[in-house]
Amino acid sequence: MKDKHDKTAAREPAPLHHNMVFKDNALLPMLFGDDDAHLAKLEKKFNLSLSSRGNVLVLTGGKADIESGKAVLQSLYKELEHGGEIGPAQVDAAIRMLTPSQRNGHHKGETAEEKMLFDTSDIFIKTMKKVVKPYSPMQSQYIQALSHHDMVFALGPAGTGKTYLAVAMAVAMFNSHKVEKIILSRPAVEAGEKLGFLPGDLKEKIDPYLRPLYDALYDMIPADKLTKFMESGEIEVAPLAFMRGRTFSNCFVILDEAQNTTPTQMKMFLTRMGENSHMVITGDLSQTDLPKDVKSGLGDAIRKVENIEGIGTVRFSDSDVVRHALAAKIIQAYDEWDRKRKNNPSGDK
Repeated sequence: MKDKHDKTAAREPAPLHHNMVFKDNALLPMLFGDDDAHLAKLEKKFNLSLSSRGNVLVLTGGKADIESGKAVLQSLYKELEHGGEIGPAQVDAAIRMLTPSQRNGHHKGETAEEKMLFDTSDIFIKTMKKVVKPYSPMQSQYIQALSHHDMVFALGPAGTGKTYLAVAMAVAMFNSHKVEKIILSRPAVEAGEKLGFLPGDLKEKIDPYLRPLYDALYDMIPADKLTKFMESGEIEVAPLAFMRGRTFSNCFVILDEAQNTTPTQMKMFLTRMGENSHMVITGDLSQTDLPKDVKSGLGDAIRKVENIEGIGTVRFSDSDVVRHALAAKIIQAYDEWDRKRKNNPSGDK
């Protein structure tokens, strides 16, 4: 008769081993990371043991964990083969892009929906300075929406790439002459009555609120070309108030931080759309800076126009945050606190 230890052993199968063989040894230092930091991250994430000898990497662990680690390493190695660079952000992205089938160890059981969301080999945006690829399944869906819809609403928390990817698509379309102009805008709600107390002329007072849009542009376009385009008016960055009375034709227009618009402002903006134009409206409905008695134009617009044919809507969540891992955890903590407060209004505020 088997003793208790034998029963325990029977419930815990022995770890499996899988050998991955890489053709190009020269790519392995970048694949493994400084001091094998990338391997350490995968070991922790998937409860694996990874050891290398020459061009062979041995993965030791459970079946599902081995399949997940193998899929991530194959994706990263392929990126290196195509001349890409691998850092912590790319490793995190490869982990996020695992399909549910890959996570569960069923590598060949992917559904058509999973393939659409998670297969990003042909999904990218080529700007003047770099190729931008999705870092999460929802970013993949967002890029496809930007490619196939003339108007897209992107909702969700900061750090999910809503604005960055929209600017990338705008630059790509501008560079390929699909549009003649890029217009980036934000409502300068925070300025309000304080605007007059800030130093400088109107542009100098408003520019701090538009700085994130400038930063994205500089990441996509060489500085000398960007200066030229802005001086010629081919690229314009301006507060929402400057949009009244205009019609946008042959333009790619982005309204950022749209949760801070009023319903009247949003209607004004949406109805500016002209021939051969694309509009992207981004915002986080949980982070409005409007007075408490003022309804958000973004929330109002979503309810009224979301189902119109030709309009795409992408909803990001805290799981799509592509900044530091702590950023996602902080967002989750705030969301959990807000849920508890709503369920118990008389509780601790």
